[in-house]
Amino acid sequence: MLAPKKQKHRKVFRGRSDTKGVATRGCQVSFGTYGLKAQSAGEISSRQIEAARRTMTRYIKRGGKIWITIFPHKPLTKKAAEVPMGSGKGAPDHFVAVVRPGTVLFEMEGVDAKTAKTAMVLASHKLSIKCKFINTLEK
Repeated sequence: MLAPKKQKHRKVFRGRSDTKGVATRGCQVSFGTYGLKAQSAGEISSRQIEAARRTMTRYIKRGGKIWITIFPHKPLTKKAAEVPMGSGKGAPDHFVAVVRPGTVLFEMEGVDAKTAKTAMVLASHKLSIKCKFINTLEK
């Protein structure tokens, strides 16, 4: 699973304002031919990213090339089970990628459009946000 090698801060503020608005960067398909674009805001965990990647890779039978254009930089904390309220913030538990509407999450190349669309739709079922398939060849 994806996780940063180094962090400036071990714990970060929860921050609900970082999902407001639409994406201005990372909203174009820049590496491949097909893409999976976010239509809603949210946080995607590193486990969800890995599950989606494995689904796409297995469906295209390792035929094409896949790019993951998001990375889980933000650590989320969790308190241990049955711990009373208070006594500070919990320990870092997992990492998430903050996604705004319009962000391209995955890109693909080297397969036909029908296969790419099916693979991306299967991958979108693994994610916690709404997504749509985009094709740069159709203009």
